[in-house]
Amino acid sequence: MERFDQDFAPPHDSDVDLDAFDPRPPDGIKKADCEAEIGELRQRINDLQDLLYANRGFAVLIVLQGMDTSGKDGTIKSVFRDVGPLGTTVHPFGVPSEEELAHDFLWRYHRRTPARGQLAIFNRSHYESVLVERVKAIVPRKVWKRRYDQINDFEKMLASEKTVILKFFLNISKDEQRKRLQARIDDPKKRWKFSAGDLDDRKLWGDYRQAYADAIGRCHIPDSPWYVVPADKKWYRDVVVARIVADRLGALDLSYPPASEALEGVVVV
Repeated sequence: MERFDQDFAPPHDSDVDLDAFDPRPPDGIKKADCEAEIGELRQRINDLQDLLYANRGFAVLIVLQGMDTSGKDGTIKSVFRDVGPLGTTVHPFGVPSEEELAHDFLWRYHRRTPARGQLAIFNRSHYESVLVERVKAIVPRKVWKRRYDQINDFEKMLASEKTVILKFFLNISKDEQRKRLQARIDDPKKRWKFSAGDLDDRKLWGDYRQAYADAIGRCHIPDSPWYVVPADKKWYRDVVVARIVADRLGALDLSYPPASEALEGVVVV
């Protein structure tokens, strides 16, 4: 698995063509093997997160982005299923509030970034400001264009303060999205997830894909890399994200801090 993550990282300093990334698993990858592996990866992530919390040397920020139905919620539920709540937070970002709109576009995200020892997951993120706000012309072109550099500066600052940043674009095909939207309509237990706006956004598929490609290309920097994850099959999507997270946490080479006092020979009675 050496440098497994490089299979999903776009080139630096170049335009990104999302059509060059296959949303399906590679030939020969078996569902049963991935389902067996994900259990081991969940436990490894749990152990490493416990070590992260005890060590307090780094913070970890995981960003999940993707088209509607790409599986942001499902990825969180699966990959981090065995991670304890202590030291882990999930922040889903929806339509900004009146207070948030009164601040700069990064304000509501910065206040949710993790402290050292913490792992935070952003379900949608500051990239919405160069995605939906661009596609739906919520802000002028000159505004969203300058935000790429502002986002890069923001993430470089976080990295300099020992925040490890991993950004995942969950890459699904248009046909797979159609199937998942239809499943939401057909299943009474899933209808609460569906809104008419999902169909409006689907009509803008090409615009959103181009906005994602530009965001990934402009903001794929060493301090905060992007990974384009095949997401047509949930079982492969989850393994890819879990492997990259586990490998990156393991590479921090953390250790447990020493006890505050000598405990050798101490017996609890």
